Amino acid sequence: MSTKIAFIGLGIMGLPMAKNLVSAGHQVTGYNRSPEKAERLALAGGAAASSVAEAVRGAEVIITMVPDSPDVEAVMLDEDGVLAHAEPGATWIDHSTIRPDVAVQVAQKAREAGLKPLDAPVSGGEQGAIDGALSIMVGGEQTDFEAVQDVFEGVGKTIVLVGPAGSGQTVKAANQLIVAGNIGLLAEAVLFLEAYGVDTGSALQVLGGGLAGSKVLDQKGQKMLDRSFDPGFRLELHHKDMGIVTSAAREAGVVIPLASTVAQLIASTVQRGDGGLDHSGLFTVLEDLGGRNGTTS
Repeated sequence: MSTKIAFIGLGIMGLPMAKNLVSAGHQVTGYNRSPEKAERLALAGGAAASSVAEAVRGAEVIITMVPDSPDVEAVMLDEDGVLAHAEPGATWIDHSTIRPDVAVQVAQKAREAGLKPLDAPVSGGEQGAIDGALSIMVGGEQTDFEAVQDVFEGVGKTIVLVGPAGSGQTVKAANQLIVAGNIGLLAEAVLFLEAYGVDTGSALQVLGGGLAGSKVLDQKGQKMLDRSFDPGFRLELHHKDMGIVTSAAREAGVVIPLASTVAQLIASTVQRGDGGLDHSGLFTVLEDLGGRNGTTS
């Protein structure tokens, strides 16, 4: 079935996701603050809108993919935002990664305005978005979730309803905690291997075949070996996500010492001006802490 979709936020993740929805046969109109991104969607067979109001006009499904909680609140609640212009009965899918409490609050306002809200953050990075192979953790009502399965299947492979509104964001916070910890430990392992003059490429290959193997190792290991940190997911965004994790854990009374440590390491990388690097660029601050600066013994 072809669904009329408004897609708001066409960044590193949003644009390939919107393109995949076009490829799946949906009618996709995109809006982005930088209009050239919407034009790139138009070139791929979608349509470009010059405002949120234009994008959501007549849309059956409205998707947001913006950087942070205040961005979601602005896109949804501002005078010229989604709630002011969306058709009652439309489904709102928020693929952004935001605070769980904000997800609950905005979902309630969306439902009061006649929309069907689903918080549905994703994991898989830029390559997962390009491949249409994202993992999607969804919070919301079962019937609303089931009604848009074809839309989710246009961008993801592992799609799970994890609970009521806000649950998707809670699971995504846990995801970001695990990913950050894996990146930090992988960086330390690479530095350890280099210090002993091991063939690091071969070492990562064999580690990847055992219990130490992970998608983080597969996708980020070579980037560390090459010291190549072009962004697939920027450190400044992971810094924001770790703030969500530590804040939510504090509110729940959960002790997360390892997450707190890696959150501080990510914060220090961002504060020194490297927030635009891929999150595997956490390697750089650990390298500097050890005083190795790319050297091997």
